[in-house]
Amino acid sequence: MPKTTRRQFTDAFKSEAVRLTRESGRPVAQVARELGISDNVLYRWRSEQQQVDSQGRTRQAVRAEQDELTRLKRENETLRKERDFLKRAAAFFARESQ
Repeated sequence: MPKTTRRQFTDAFKSEAVRLTRESGRPVAQVARELGISDNVLYRWRSEQQQVDSQGRTRQAVRAEQDELTRLKRENETLRKERDFLKRAAAFFARESQ
């Protein structure tokens, strides 16, 4: 399989793309096709921009918070699995010692 690299877009490009969807009156899918990006990406950028506008924070701050939340959810799941394993192991060894 060929290895593909992720394209990275500047905040200015993202803001301009979101502005086009708001001001042009064209569907998001059409604007996304014209820009050569996925419509899902453009919807996500619109959502991020709405959060930025409503909370008065920068796009980087919102994205960093989302990344941190995702990391913490993964870590939480790992810790749950480890806890459950240790509970089962303790119960097993408790039965063995009796």
